[in-house]
Amino acid sequence: MIKKGCLDILQSKCENCMDCVLGKTRQNVVFSDGNPETAKLVLIGEAPGQMEDETGKPFVGRAGQLLDKFLQDAGISRQNDLYIINTVKCRPPENRVPTDVEKAMCERYLTAQIDIMNPRAIIFCGATALKSFYPDKKIQISKVRGKWFNVEINGKTYPAMAIFHPSYLLRNHSMDEGSPRRLMQEDLGNIKSKYLYDTANPFENAVLV
Repeated sequence: MIKKGCLDILQSKCENCMDCVLGKTRQNVVFSDGNPETAKLVLIGEAPGQMEDETGKPFVGRAGQLLDKFLQDAGISRQNDLYIINTVKCRPPENRVPTDVEKAMCERYLTAQIDIMNPRAIIFCGATALKSFYPDKKIQISKVRGKWFNVEINGKTYPAMAIFHPSYLLRNHSMDEGSPRRLMQEDLGNIKSKYLYDTANPFENAVLV
């Protein structure tokens, strides 16, 4: 229960944070979801939406429900295998993309969560999460999704992969070969096979970015 205890302390500090304008409009701080004692992977999304703001949990709206379905189909347990967080802990008004300033104000909480979790790998869910850590801020997620690369956070290197955000998949219903939904299936299958069951290190040839 060591991880949970450390995260509880961090969450208490986060819930009292008023460092940026988002603190003035939030209903709830959306800190995390998942079991920190069993999770092997950290999944980072963009920002809370309306339902997340109301419930205090990430990925519970329509996009989150679709993510749940893809995870279930891939055999990945949301509650046991993933620790889910966002680049910011409070909902931006009208669900806009969080600003660089807002993300910077939340960065210490985000990186502390990653430090405590020390995951086997990090999953960047959507372009906003990816660009928060990828050095090329103009990178298109379609160019790197499904590929393993290494990211350095607080002096520690983690294997990482970017996947499409489920809100994008809500607008793309095709399951044809090469479609976003089919690629999502393939990427989650890759993540499962490499990190949940393999004991070998499949990332020794990953690219450091």
